[in-house]
Amino acid sequence: MEYNKIKITAHQAEQICLELFNIKGGAKPLPGEIDFNFKLDNGNGEGYILKISRPNENEKYLDFQQKLLQHVWDHGQGLISPKVINDVNGMSISEFNDENGQLRKVRLLSWISGRVWSSVNPQLDDLRYSLGEQAGKLTKALQGFEHEEAHRQLDWDVAQAAWTESHIDLFKGEEREIILEFQEEFKKAQPTYSELRKAVVHNDANDNNVIVSLDLIDPKVISAIDFGDAVHTQIINDLAIACAYTIMHHNDPLAAALPIVKGYHSAFALAPTELGHLYLAIAMRLVISVTKSAINKIKEPDNHYLLVSEKPAWELLQKWKLVDAEFAHYSFRAVCGFSAHPNEEEFSKWASQQSFSLEKLFPTIKSNKVHHLDLSVSSTWIGHQKDFNDLDYFQFKINRLQNEVPSKILAGGYLEPRPIYTSDAYDKIGNKGRESRTIHLGVDFWLLALTPVHALFEGEVVAAVNDAGDKEYGGLVILKHQESDLEFYTLYGHLTVSSALKHKVGDKVGVGETIGELGSYPENGNWAAHLHFQVMLSMLNYKIDYPGVAYYNQLSVWKSICPDPNLLFKSEALRASNSTSNDEIIAYRKRHLGKSLSLQYKTPIKMVRGAGQYLLDQYGRKYLDTVNNVAHVGHEHPDVVKAGQEQMALINTNTRYLHENINNLAKELLETLPTELSVLHFVNSGSEANELAIRMVKAVTGEKDIIASEVGYHGNTNMCIDISSYKFDGKGGKGAPEHTHIFPLPDAFRGNYRGEQTGEAYAGEVQKQIDIIHGKGRGVGGFIIEPIISCGGQINLPEGFLDLAYKNVRAAGGLCISDEVQVGCGRMGKTFWGFQLHGVIPDIVTIGKPLGNGHPLAAVACTKEVAEKFANGMEFFNTFGGNPVSCAIGAEVIKVVKRERLQAHALKVGEFLKSELKKLAMDFPIIGDVRGEGLFLGIELVDASMNPLAEQTDYLANRMKDHGILMSTDGPDHNVLKIKPPMVFTLENAKELIFYLRKILAEDFMKMTAEEIK
Repeated sequence: MEYNKIKITAHQAEQICLELFNIKGGAKPLPGEIDFNFKLDNGNGEGYILKISRPNENEKYLDFQQKLLQHVWDHGQGLISPKVINDVNGMSISEFNDENGQLRKVRLLSWISGRVWSSVNPQLDDLRYSLGEQAGKLTKALQGFEHEEAHRQLDWDVAQAAWTESHIDLFKGEEREIILEFQEEFKKAQPTYSELRKAVVHNDANDNNVIVSLDLIDPKVISAIDFGDAVHTQIINDLAIACAYTIMHHNDPLAAALPIVKGYHSAFALAPTELGHLYLAIAMRLVISVTKSAINKIKEPDNHYLLVSEKPAWELLQKWKLVDAEFAHYSFRAVCGFSAHPNEEEFSKWASQQSFSLEKLFPTIKSNKVHHLDLSVSSTWIGHQKDFNDLDYFQFKINRLQNEVPSKILAGGYLEPRPIYTSDAYDKIGNKGRESRTIHLGVDFWLLALTPVHALFEGEVVAAVNDAGDKEYGGLVILKHQESDLEFYTLYGHLTVSSALKHKVGDKVGVGETIGELGSYPENGNWAAHLHFQVMLSMLNYKIDYPGVAYYNQLSVWKSICPDPNLLFKSEALRASNSTSNDEIIAYRKRHLGKSLSLQYKTPIKMVRGAGQYLLDQYGRKYLDTVNNVAHVGHEHPDVVKAGQEQMALINTNTRYLHENINNLAKELLETLPTELSVLHFVNSGSEANELAIRMVKAVTGEKDIIASEVGYHGNTNMCIDISSYKFDGKGGKGAPEHTHIFPLPDAFRGNYRGEQTGEAYAGEVQKQIDIIHGKGRGVGGFIIEPIISCGGQINLPEGFLDLAYKNVRAAGGLCISDEVQVGCGRMGKTFWGFQLHGVIPDIVTIGKPLGNGHPLAAVACTKEVAEKFANGMEFFNTFGGNPVSCAIGAEVIKVVKRERLQAHALKVGEFLKSELKKLAMDFPIIGDVRGEGLFLGIELVDASMNPLAEQTDYLANRMKDHGILMSTDGPDHNVLKIKPPMVFTLENAKELIFYLRKILAEDFMKMTAEEIK
């Protein structure tokens, strides 16, 4: 019968419920494949699910569902499940005749409050774990339940999926090939699959049948509904279905599935044999789904629910096909607490009884001693990125090290996270942003080119190829070994191509026979001459190649598939070193460092290397840095590093000796400043610069009173704290000192005066402070402000404000200080210095963070008049200020800004980013304001009533960190995200930032108001 002729309207549902159950309420349609489902609200806070069958529905089937629900209600300890509601006659299944005279069955169940899975955003690992856990608990509760209908024919039963074969003609091309391959694999698996444990299971934990709690911060799965597809089948099918629907829309579906598998196993223990069939069971559920959709498009084209999963199911099937089935099996084993590879323990036991000398591997070397070579991401030996990418220099270092330890073999690398594998070629976009293959799976032995490599034990050649094309292995040979019942493989990479290709697949290699000779760059595919030696317990699906590095998040699986080669050699020098864990570092900090030292993010990160606009943690994960304006021209810029290294090797002393470097830095800076600011003093930090500036003010004017902005921050020395409202008006502060005068934050968005024409009003507030000082019978010493107020929340000064404020202060005899510690050195894009945005020239300019690119260096620039009055006989001396090393670094930083045209770059990228952020604000009104200049921007989060949203801002920063993007919050209400990256931040970086901001702004928590959070 046509779908529209049997369809039930919401009004009809209301009447049916009133007549049969004496419950009055409004009905809202819900999805359903067979039944017509409605949510009924009786207006008293009670809800129900009304389920109306199609005509002539099998009553035994409905009885099965009702009794199953009752069984779960009786036996499901800790489970929330729908309760069966009897009709006015005490029946659990009621009935009526529809308009066409057809008998229809009706059931009423209690409503479970929450959200369906498909409406929850984001669906993170903890939520997935809870899905698996709830599904496992439900399977446990159903143990022992039996009903004849549980054994019915059901198309949605994975065990009965063979029916899809008769519909293969509905598909063409790639789709047909994918389905055929999975169907064929499923047939092959039947002998063992058919023997798996069976029971009645829910069998339909799809994204509309899973109920999630209303908690937006830490949501959990609380129930599964709709037991219409419950069936007696292999238990693993139930888990497969929970995975199949809830790993859709993910770049890495296997990673998305693992928490679900772990949660299920925690509640209902799975056998290793069951896990061996999970990958294929997931695939076959998807095959059923797409086949059903193809049929239903013909059969019921108006029933859109039947097609809702078609597109995401196909997308997942295509991705699932690319996942190695064996690797998925091992991943499932690992997450359930088993050894990822079934033979790992057997291999370790066998290897423990062996002892192989390195002389057997390299007979011509005649040495069994090893010198450990650390090439990890945190290695100091490997040096700068520019160094380890310079192959001639790297070879020189290897040779020099070998000369220092002539009787030893340089070796190491097992499970070592290496920075050389963090290039884009080794990257993928996972479920949490960019991931790099950084974990080295073998041991490298660094020896001379053409050194012969010999077989440790008998083997069969399974691969012998020229693998230099992708710069990974060069000449490559893989041998298969059989020791009793144990099968494993050894890989020999970076051989000469000719020696590798002497072998043919199937050739036998005896103990002690030559496998090949070490190649040299570029033939060996990578670096200087060395052997990459790797042990594998499985070839997975690789035929002519094999990964030598792995993703960190797959480490537990790969180290089981590829056990430590040192199990064979038992060298103390090759034993993996145990680095200090993050928890240990935090614990030590808490014991011995001041409690006022804070850590960034709720889960702190250990950073060990910088490269341009990226920071790398100890595992080699790259984080895009959007907040570190200290690394002005890029983290560890090679030219800046070189300038510091070269000068440090010569001399580092104070300014009482002559040296060209201080003059060179002065010349570079003076070229960027107005001619009026012609005198420089060098110090070590922005705090020292502002301290010196205030000292100059007092010396020149003879006055102590300083005017500063609300929420301004100018450093951490005593004098700087005394003029920093951000500190003395914050936690632990005691308010403004006697000689500090604070005017309101000149914020045209949420300040005292709002809108475009507020410059004069805020300048008037500065004048009020001048009047207060005069009212106390004192004179004005100075006025200090940042051209864009950083800790205030990246506040742009209103147009005309700074010019008027300067005039008022100077009319009162005071000096004007521009604090450029955060915004200077080209960051503004339009201008080199922030004050130039406002068409003013300060009396004193303080310069800090950017100048040293991470090295402690700062400066004070002032007019000749100020300098002469400051030189009143009291010597100014700073032991390290202006030292040759700092000056070499600072001069190179300014040169890099000029040479690489970073000011123009900041303008281009900054304006693009600002424009895109404003577009984002149109889609997400939570972004109340986008402001700043160049690569110094801020976005302020507020609700519709302009209330600050600090919790969402903190949430956003932490979620961005989860996706490999570092952001930070600021502002008096902690509701501003600041964006001030290294100046080498690119357009592509900006696009990536916008992409993930958009993704996370769409998450449920970001939609809450300030009142809802409270």
